Amino acid sequence: MTDNHSAVLLIIGNEILSGRTQDTNTPWIANKLAERGIRLLEVRVVPDIEERIVEALHELRGKAQYVFTTGGIGPTHDDITTQSVAKALNLPIVLDPKAKDVLLEFYGSQDQLTSARLKMAHVPSGAVLVPNPVSGAPGYRIENVFVLAGVPRIMQSMLDHILPELQFGVPILSNTVTCNLMESTIAEKLAKIQDCYDDVEIGSYPHFRSGELGLSVVLRSPENDSLHKATIEVFDLIKSCDGKTHAVSIKSHGEGTF
Repeated sequence: MTDNHSAVLLIIGNEILSGRTQDTNTPWIANKLAERGIRLLEVRVVPDIEERIVEALHELRGKAQYVFTTGGIGPTHDDITTQSVAKALNLPIVLDPKAKDVLLEFYGSQDQLTSARLKMAHVPSGAVLVPNPVSGAPGYRIENVFVLAGVPRIMQSMLDHILPELQFGVPILSNTVTCNLMESTIAEKLAKIQDCYDDVEIGSYPHFRSGELGLSVVLRSPENDSLHKATIEVFDLIKSCDGKTHAVSIKSHGEGTF
């Protein structure tokens, strides 16, 4: 059974796994979805291997309301996302006339629309195109799968187009409290705060900046009141341990002072 107002992300590409390219799409997608109350349940990275992509799609499609893929829809031999999606959904691949017209307009002439470029106009049968105002070649949606480009700027333009089509939930608010304490100093008492707020996710993330250890406590929830109360308790906990807070980001609102 799928979880309503939820999504999973499948990142496709050897360049991510090799470390040659840094993934910046995940935080962008996660933030955009959270603003609309859509929880990102899982992120998975797979290589440019059809079997692995198909296997991941079979497993992920039943976990969430929406599946987003990034990467592998370009003109080269290793861009195999479309053939993998079609295989996973047991659909034929067809030449989309609208996609062809978009590419023809982008490249300017039939001579420039090479067979490699024309490959980007082929989609699984029944797919609905997702416009690409940056480089022409569209993405598409087929059933609950959204197939997007891997290049961040292009992916962002595609995602901005499809977000209004999604079913929204309650926006997920996030508060961040950064302090100069070590994680072990507040670990036990922070766990007690978490136990009191089932509808708030609380995470602690140590860091080392400018030669000093510190800690960021991140609280997330669609429930404003619970989030605000839990955040106040985190502030009080830090103060009780003689800690100092800085780089605070508060999205909740309510009674009480920090």
